[in-house]
Amino acid sequence: MHMRLGLIPTIVVSSPEAAELFLKTHDLVFATRPPHEAAKHISWEQRNLTFAPYGPYWRDIRKMCTLELHSNHKINSFREMRSEEIGLAIKSIREAALDRVAVDLSARITSLNADMACRMVFGKKYSDKEFDERGFKAVVQEAMHLTAIPNLGDYIPFIAPLDLQGLTKRMKDVSRVFDDFFEKIIDEHIQSKDKDGKTKDFVDVMLRFMGSEESEYRIERTNVKAIILDMLAGSMDTSATATEWAISELIKHPRVLNKVQKELETVVGLEKMVEESDLERLEYLDMVVKETLRLHPVGPLLVPHAAMEDCTVDGFHIPNKSRIIVNAWAIGRDPNSWTDPEKFYPERFVGSSIDLRGRDFQLIPFGSGRRSCPGLQLGLTVVRLLVAQLVHCFDWELPNGMLHTELDMEEEFGLTTPRANHLRAIPTCRLRSYYSASKF
Repeated sequence: MHMRLGLIPTIVVSSPEAAELFLKTHDLVFATRPPHEAAKHISWEQRNLTFAPYGPYWRDIRKMCTLELHSNHKINSFREMRSEEIGLAIKSIREAALDRVAVDLSARITSLNADMACRMVFGKKYSDKEFDERGFKAVVQEAMHLTAIPNLGDYIPFIAPLDLQGLTKRMKDVSRVFDDFFEKIIDEHIQSKDKDGKTKDFVDVMLRFMGSEESEYRIERTNVKAIILDMLAGSMDTSATATEWAISELIKHPRVLNKVQKELETVVGLEKMVEESDLERLEYLDMVVKETLRLHPVGPLLVPHAAMEDCTVDGFHIPNKSRIIVNAWAIGRDPNSWTDPEKFYPERFVGSSIDLRGRDFQLIPFGSGRRSCPGLQLGLTVVRLLVAQLVHCFDWELPNGMLHTELDMEEEFGLTTPRANHLRAIPTCRLRSYYSASKF
C-alpha cells in the first residue's frame, strides 16, 4: 500500500510475499533508516545500532555488538548470571506462593529483565532510584512510546522545530535522564579500569574502542552512550514484553499450559528447576514461543526502512527516500498464510519448517535481512528460559475468582506493545523440593 504521509512517500508492507521483496530480493536498496526525530534526540543523532543509517559506521558497530554481546560465546558466558537472577526471582515468587497472595507478574518480569540487562551491559545492577525517580521501566517505556508515536516533524521536516505536538520537549527530557545516567556509568568504568585494567562488561569493551584506530569512524562518548541505550533497551524491554505475553496466553489457555507443564515434567522432572541445557529438548515450549511472537510480535511495526535509490518492486516504482513500514503484526495474522490466524494454537507448528529467524517471511518478529535484530538468539534464550521456569515451578490462577476466559489481552501503544494492564496471578508451588537461590 502506498500513502503520502506529509511530504514522505510511504509504503506499507503487510504480506509475506511483499516483505520478501523488500527485505530479501531488494534488501540492499532498503537497508538504511529514514531521518527520525525521536532517534535524533534520544539516540544522540541516530548514532545507535537500531537507527543509524546504513554504511561503514553501522557495519562497524553491528560487528562490535554481535561479537561482544550477541555471539554464542558471549551468550553462554552470561549463563550463570541468568541462572542466579532467575533463581532470586523464583525464590521471591515462592514466598508469595506460600502466603497465597497475587504476584504482579508484569512488574516481576520487567524487573528481572532489567537486572539481567544491567549486569550484561554495565557489569552490575542499579536500583530505580539510581537511575531516575520514575524508574527504569517508566523511562524506557516513555522512550519506546515517543519513538513510535506519529510525529508531524518526521513527515513535514521544516515544521519539526515548531514542536507542534510537544513531543520534542518530552524527547529532550528522556534524553537528559539517559545522558546523566550513562555519563555516570562511563565515569565509573573509566575509574575502575584505571585500577585493575580488566575488561568486565560491554561498557568496558565500548570504552576500549573510544578514540582508538580500530574503527574507520572515531568512537566518542556520544557513540558509546547511544549504543549502550540500544543494548539496554533491546535486552530489557523486548524480552520482558515477549515473556509477559507468553505467560498471559498460557494462563488464558489452560490446555496449552498443561501440555507445556507435562513436557517439562518429562524432560526436566519435578525435582529441579529448568536449566538452559534443557531448552533444546523442549519442543512444545518452542512452539508456544513461536505462536506468542506470531500473535504478539514485540515490535508490531518493524523499525522503518528507507529507500537509498529509486527502485522497481514487483512492477511498482518506489522513489528514493521512500519510507518502508513492515507490518509484522498483520503478516503474522495473514489468513493466506495461517489457518485460524486469530487463534492461539501452538500445534500449528507441528511438522512445520517455519522458523522465526528471518528466513520464512510468514513469521518475522525479528525482521529479516541486513537490519534484522542482532539480539535474536539472546532474546529467545531469555524468553524460553523464563517462560519455562515460571510454569515449571508454579501453577497460576487469576485473583478474585476471575475465569481464564476473562483475562484481558489489551495492548499498550509503543515501539514495543506490552500489556495495557499488568498481569496479576496467584502462584502455587509445583516442585517437590525446596531450592534456595544460592543453588542457581
